[in-house]
Amino acid sequence: METRKVQLSGGTTYTISLPKSWAQEHGIEAGSVLSLHPNQDASLLVEAMGGRTSADRSTTIDVSTDSDNTIRQRIRAVHAVGYDSVTLVDTTGHPDDRRKLVDRTLTELSGFELLETTDTRIRLTNLIDAENVDVRKSTLRLRLVMLAMHRDAVTAVVDGNEDLARRVIERDSEADKLFAMITRHFRRSLTDLHEVEKLDWSRDELFEYYYAARQFERIADHAEKIAKFAFEPAATIPPAYATRLSELATASRQVVDEAADAILTDASVAAANGALDKRDRLLDRLEDFDRDLYDHDVPNEAYVLGLLLDSLRRTVRYGANVAEIALQQVTRQNTTD
Repeated sequence: METRKVQLSGGTTYTISLPKSWAQEHGIEAGSVLSLHPNQDASLLVEAMGGRTSADRSTTIDVSTDSDNTIRQRIRAVHAVGYDSVTLVDTTGHPDDRRKLVDRTLTELSGFELLETTDTRIRLTNLIDAENVDVRKSTLRLRLVMLAMHRDAVTAVVDGNEDLARRVIERDSEADKLFAMITRHFRRSLTDLHEVEKLDWSRDELFEYYYAARQFERIADHAEKIAKFAFEPAATIPPAYATRLSELATASRQVVDEAADAILTDASVAAANGALDKRDRLLDRLEDFDRDLYDHDVPNEAYVLGLLLDSLRRTVRYGANVAEIALQQVTRQNTTD
């Protein structure tokens, strides 16, 4: 760290000198234009205008030897890290079904569209600017989708409702899509000061929303896992256990819901502490249920119930993760204020 003394220039302007080595490293000379980013924490970030150009957001990927799954993963990766323009190149010529593969992958990602296709090149572009994105509202939406999926998944398994289970599985793509968008803009905010300004949230806030969204996405995945048991004939839930399982599932969602209130709706810190207290009690109840299955006479039913309880246990713990980050959020805000 270097220090500089503030000078008064012309009676109206405060000036400081720039470290010469830093200026030379970034090609700054007399007449260069710099971007200044004032922050609420009394810091001022100085950015060389030429340090980041639109070209930094473009990339070309050779997919000539990639499998379909690898191509899907690479498209998701470039979306997540923040590229705006992506060109997929296959010098041998894209197979006839390659465009269909790309189209299916793009339905899972917000903003990416297929712009141009030739025999050897498929070009993708991003159409959503950060100014049109609200990370907090997207996280709130993900919360609603996740809780509905979890509720319906448990109902589908207990009632053996395959149609309801199918709808839960279909909604998982909506949850994944929301989380992918939140991830994209959070990742961009780590390296692009302009992205932070457009999103209109601090980096601390963006991290907290991203972290909460990550827990919601994991719970949605478990909801999908639970729903799939509705299609297995051997996964019938005995009536003696159905009510107990439903009650525990409702309690697990309450932990998540209260924790989400603490971080997303400015609920009091008591909501986060309450969620953590409920976690401890609920984990004990789940453990008691699990022990009861040791004496169950039908091994397959006990096995399925054990897997369902594991998903509920994870739901509770992911909800507690949200409560803990909410407590950190309150601590940060109080310290800042």
